[in-house]
Amino acid sequence: MKIGKVLTLALVAYLTDYHQYCSPSSDNKGNMIRSVVVAFTQYGRRPNQMPFRLSSSSSNGASLLTGGRISFLAPSRNTGKMMTSMDEENEELDQEGESSETTSLISSAVFEAFQNPSNRDDQVFSAISGNGELKVTAATTRNAVNDLMIQHTMTAVPADALGRAITCSLLLSNGIQAEQTFQLTLNCDGPLRVIVAIANGEGGVRGYVGNPGIGDMPLPEAIGKGTVQVVKNHPDWPNPYNGITAIEHRDIDRDVGIYLAESEQRSCALAAATTVKGILCTSSGGYIVEQLPGCSSETIQRVEKNLAQLAKRDGTGKLPAGLLADGVTPLEICSIVLDGLDMEPLGQIKPELVCKCSEERLFRAVRLLGKEEVDDIIAKAEEVEARCQFCG
Repeated sequence: MKIGKVLTLALVAYLTDYHQYCSPSSDNKGNMIRSVVVAFTQYGRRPNQMPFRLSSSSSNGASLLTGGRISFLAPSRNTGKMMTSMDEENEELDQEGESSETTSLISSAVFEAFQNPSNRDDQVFSAISGNGELKVTAATTRNAVNDLMIQHTMTAVPADALGRAITCSLLLSNGIQAEQTFQLTLNCDGPLRVIVAIANGEGGVRGYVGNPGIGDMPLPEAIGKGTVQVVKNHPDWPNPYNGITAIEHRDIDRDVGIYLAESEQRSCALAAATTVKGILCTSSGGYIVEQLPGCSSETIQRVEKNLAQLAKRDGTGKLPAGLLADGVTPLEICSIVLDGLDMEPLGQIKPELVCKCSEERLFRAVRLLGKEEVDDIIAKAEEVEARCQFCG
């Protein structure tokens, strides 16, 4: 095994705080891949260089099409050659062959422990490419969303929003220390008002929305304008890490993608989606693809092709909700993204709803009430009710 690969594997657990990326190749300027999936935003290595976000009018880059689920496109690595019908037929044959190879790969004994038939259980699975240049994490969170819907008596739109938020939190907390927490908060002026999701390194997650009972409306309308704030904390840290960006797309996953690019300068492809029918969440989950240090243009080109196939296979415009509803597991999603790149498993966790509320914490909160306020409550014989925002 190459030394570079060993070092990369050793650093995987620290990806949340390790930001160093490939500089753009001079051969890649000018053209853009315009597809319904994301590739990666590229940044230079100069420490003082400000991050940038590509717009659809830029000659050097373009934002994702409306149907896509991720935020940024990377410079194209094609030569401008037009694809003929024969080329298309050959590519389809290659894809069919690769699909069968992928199926046989994940059926091997190495991946037996990571199987999750029909997404029966909630799961977060992570893998790395054989060359150590990409890390992929995929999650299914349907059971957690259904439990949250019961706890908070949530309707479909708030459940969709919270499902996406807890999925993003679990994906971005993967690989951090067990005691470390990742908090995602969207403060918005729409009917939802606020969306909060907190996850730790062990897969414990909790969350809530400001208005769990709003009626049927498009998710962007329910969110509105506002900010995306991320807080990372650890009991041993003197101060938490804070980052904030503006809400732009109002669909959570793409806004989190913008946060990663603009606030943390991380080069990622992120997607999260939830499907709710009536009072039941039928699918919820997502994935994140992250470049590791030294990622080559050939690897990026390959994963862009794989992401395009993933979006085509999903076909819903809510990537990857369609795949998850069809029983495609996190292991299979990772295998599609890393097709042709020799996927190696890193591990899995089972997400669980965890709340830290207790009588002791309640009494501590009551002790914070002022004397005049307490006397007023006693004088009016008012009933004091305490309710946890996370577990209801």
